[in-house]
Amino acid sequence: MKENFDITGKVVVITGGSGLFGSAHAEAVAEFGAIPVIADINLGPATRILEKIQENTGIKGDLVELDVTSPDSIVQALKQLTNVHKKIDVLINNAAVNPSVSNKTDKSKEWSRFENFSLDVWNRDLDVGLTGAFLCSQIFGKHMKQNGNGVIINIASDLALIAPDQRIYRVEGLSDDMQPVKPISYPVVKAGLVALTKYLAVYWAEQGIRVNALCPGGIYDNQDLGFVNKLSNLIPMGRMAEPGEYKSAVVFLCSEASKYMTGSCLTIDGGRTVW
Repeated sequence: MKENFDITGKVVVITGGSGLFGSAHAEAVAEFGAIPVIADINLGPATRILEKIQENTGIKGDLVELDVTSPDSIVQALKQLTNVHKKIDVLINNAAVNPSVSNKTDKSKEWSRFENFSLDVWNRDLDVGLTGAFLCSQIFGKHMKQNGNGVIINIASDLALIAPDQRIYRVEGLSDDMQPVKPISYPVVKAGLVALTKYLAVYWAEQGIRVNALCPGGIYDNQDLGFVNKLSNLIPMGRMAEPGEYKSAVVFLCSEASKYMTGSCLTIDGGRTVW
C-alpha cells in the first residue's frame, strides 16, 4: 500500500501558499516527493518557505505570482508553470480571506455584524475565497482535462457544515449590537466550496479529474487564550488543531491512495461537527 501514497514528481499548485496553512500544504507534499508551487499575490514569505522545504526534504519547489481574482493572472501563471514543469497534477484552492475576530474592545466591533456588514467586504471575501477557486479550477482544470487526469482539492472548513457559534467571540461589557461575530461571508464561502467540489467532481468524473474538499477545524496560531478555551470546549477532543495535523490528509487526497474518492468532504475537526 505504501506506493499509493507516493506522489514523487507531481507538481502541486497551492493558492495562498505563503500563509500558515498554505505553507503546511507545501511542506506536506514535498515530504512525499511532490514539487510544491507556492502561488500567491504576496510572495514575500515564499522564498524562505521553499528554502526551508528544500533543507528538510531535498525537494526544490517553485513559486509564481498569482491573483486568484484575475483570469489573466491565472492564465499567465499556468503558462509560466507549464513552460517549466510541462504539466500541473494537483491544484489546492487554499486562498481565502479569514478575518480575525479580535477580543479587543474598540468601536470597530460592529463591522462584522450582519446588520452592518459591508457589501464591499462581502464582495472581496467572495471574490478571493469562492470566485478565485472557481476561476483557478476552470483554468487549471481545463489543462488537467487535456492531460486526462488531475486532482483538485478545495480547502473548506468545519464552518461549511455548521454555523459559527458566536458565543466564543463574545466580549464582556459590550452591548449586544457591538459584540464581534464571525462574518457571514466566511461560512458562505466555505459552504460554496463544498458545492463547487460536488459539482466539479461529477462534471469531470469521466475526464480523470478528482475533486474533493478538506474541511478542517480551527487551527491554533497563538490566539487569545480566552478564545482558545471557549472554542476548545466546543470540540470533543478538547483542543484546536496544530497546522501539521492536516498534512497527512492533504497527501492522501493528492495521491493514488484516494483514487476512488471524488466529490467528498474530508472533515477533520476534533469531532466538533458531531456535537
